[in-house]
Amino acid sequence: MRFVTGGESGTYYALGTIMAQNANAKAGLDITAVSSGGSQANVLELEDGTAQLGFCQSDVEAYAFGGKNLFDGMPVTVFSTVANLYEEQVQIVTCDANIKSVADLKGKNVSIGAAGSGVYFNAIDVLGAYGITEKDITPTYQSFADSADALKDGKIDAAFIVAGAPTTAITDLSTSKQAYLVEIDAEHAAELVKASPYYNAATIKAGTYTGIDKDVSTLSVGAVVIAADSCSEADIYAFVGSIFDNLDELKSSNAKFGEFSVEKAASITAVPYHPGAAKYFKEKGIEVATK
Repeated sequence: MRFVTGGESGTYYALGTIMAQNANAKAGLDITAVSSGGSQANVLELEDGTAQLGFCQSDVEAYAFGGKNLFDGMPVTVFSTVANLYEEQVQIVTCDANIKSVADLKGKNVSIGAAGSGVYFNAIDVLGAYGITEKDITPTYQSFADSADALKDGKIDAAFIVAGAPTTAITDLSTSKQAYLVEIDAEHAAELVKASPYYNAATIKAGTYTGIDKDVSTLSVGAVVIAADSCSEADIYAFVGSIFDNLDELKSSNAKFGEFSVEKAASITAVPYHPGAAKYFKEKGIEVATK
């Protein structure tokens, strides 16, 4: 099975590589994790049959299945949910100490994610909550790594990066330059959660990045693994088991695995679960919907 993840400087790629190696060793599967263009691209690869497993933001998963936003009028329904793994924070990073609020991004050069990425819609949602449209900024469409490089070089003023914190791109940036995270205040966060229930209020803890010494309020979406419906029940059952039956061992390879739990994994409601995943969760006492 080909497992599409995300950019090489993102959390998807780092975790996907470990998960694939673990599944091959523990469950006798044959999974290859590869870098990719992220959530939307991953859904389309599953639709095209060029991949069988993929990472996807929970909001993008819902867009695809419902034929909305990125997939306006063109629903993709050939995939199912495998597991919701952890929360991905909306991280707005800048090296300009004068940018203290999302409102301060008006008139600035802002990277709002790679074209067609889930990050783009997160950025549009957040900016919109503050009355800012794409026309009110100079938008740049870049990957996480390119955004970090552009911030280092002073080519852009801020960047939206939606990934589990700490994220490699921001970690690297903050060790070479003073970086700041822009807060999404509680009032605006509550508005967005009410309008789009796939968002959750979140906090990035002080010390997550070098030089950022206070908690920062923001939003998050879920990081979900999806599978093509053509994958066998046995393979997906084995894949899910290889993760959740070995969490203690996996934590030693990446701290992000410490955020995984069976309960969170079974919490998606927008897209039904693959039968193999449903079988595993049922054995753990949790019923999930399937097609």
